[in-house]
Amino acid sequence: MLSTTPRTTLGREKHRGSTDRSDLYAVLDEGLFCHLGVVVDGHPMVVPTGYGRIGDTLYLHGSTGARSLRAGDGTEICVTVTHVDGIVLARSIFNHSVNYRSAIIYGPARLVTGEEERLDALRALTEQLAPGQWDYARKPSRKELAATAVLALSLEEASVKIRQGAPNDEEEDYELPVWAGVLPIETSWGRPQTDPVLPEGIEVPIHIRERR
Repeated sequence: MLSTTPRTTLGREKHRGSTDRSDLYAVLDEGLFCHLGVVVDGHPMVVPTGYGRIGDTLYLHGSTGARSLRAGDGTEICVTVTHVDGIVLARSIFNHSVNYRSAIIYGPARLVTGEEERLDALRALTEQLAPGQWDYARKPSRKELAATAVLALSLEEASVKIRQGAPNDEEEDYELPVWAGVLPIETSWGRPQTDPVLPEGIEVPIHIRERR
């Protein structure tokens, strides 16, 4: 079960909330990018960034020069992941909505300094974007590792909200001659585009072909 705290308790549309931890994992594991919210020099900053999950820890990464990651170490941050699954078109403009799955995670972040955990985190980040790529491509060099910062965030305090299904119109509006329903949004992988300087004979690896 997910935690219940003042920050994770829904104020509106409480029926859309989920306390099932597996729903949190599903939202995170299906995503590619998150938004990191952090206060930098007294001002809020929201940064899109890659992430990966290992158990109940979320890992974020970026350049060691990134202000958002430096500011996040040891401070409270907020991370969000959202999937938009469809546009809900109602009979009235007021009742238009969106079908979505979202997760918000709160907590103090820590800068990962141990070499083994850093490599595990970078593997999780890589596999989040392209499963199988970590074992296929060259591993980071020491110089590259020194230029990369990794933040860890516990999934202890998290909130999940999901909206699915048809529009909810006012009772009197169901008689209107207005089309209503859901316009689904589907995301799919396109054909891999080979680097133009790649030598001939190097085929697209199977773990990339199978994503399509």
